[in-house]
Amino acid sequence: MLEKLPDVIGHALHNVRAGLDEIAFNTLGLREGMASIALTSLAFADHAPIPARYTADGEGLSPPLQWTGVPPNAAALALLVEDADSPTPNPLVHAIVVGLPPGDGALAEAALASAENEGAGLHVGRNSYLQAAWLPPDPPPGHGVHRYAFQLFALDQAPEFSETPGRDELVDVLREHAIASGLLIGTCERPDGSIKIDEGAPAGPVIAG
Repeated sequence: MLEKLPDVIGHALHNVRAGLDEIAFNTLGLREGMASIALTSLAFADHAPIPARYTADGEGLSPPLQWTGVPPNAAALALLVEDADSPTPNPLVHAIVVGLPPGDGALAEAALASAENEGAGLHVGRNSYLQAAWLPPDPPPGHGVHRYAFQLFALDQAPEFSETPGRDELVDVLREHAIASGLLIGTCERPDGSIKIDEGAPAGPVIAG
């Protein structure tokens, strides 16, 4: 969608960014004294480019994720993916998943519903386009590198969420019940109307969720 914007718009908005300080991981005041979850992906390393397969210029699938270090007293997990560099007042929400089982685990590639993929039947919330789906990275041409924050939270209770919870609903629950968190950053850039990726980056195998 945004790949059709003129490069001049991206350059004009280059310094207009929500900011990494505005993602939920950094704004909820949860880090002090909180356990840390190791969140990784077989598709990309932390702060490395996200392969095109998982972006708007590829199949647009959600990437595989895995995690360890979830506290034994966790009752549920929640995933929030935000674009820290969107030219908007707040980070753009790319995915919300609630009701994930506690403990160390993983999400397979394409586990989240997307435009041409049904997903794995997870409890998915609304992204910033008001869709209960994975919103693939789609930065404006010429806007520079965008950082996509994959944030996993462990909850001490398994609250009942609405059918398609939004960011505000999730954040309210996190403030009350989050006991651990993990962060993985993937990047994407479209400098000249085409996405910039690491050609050597593995696509990532499908793993059990």
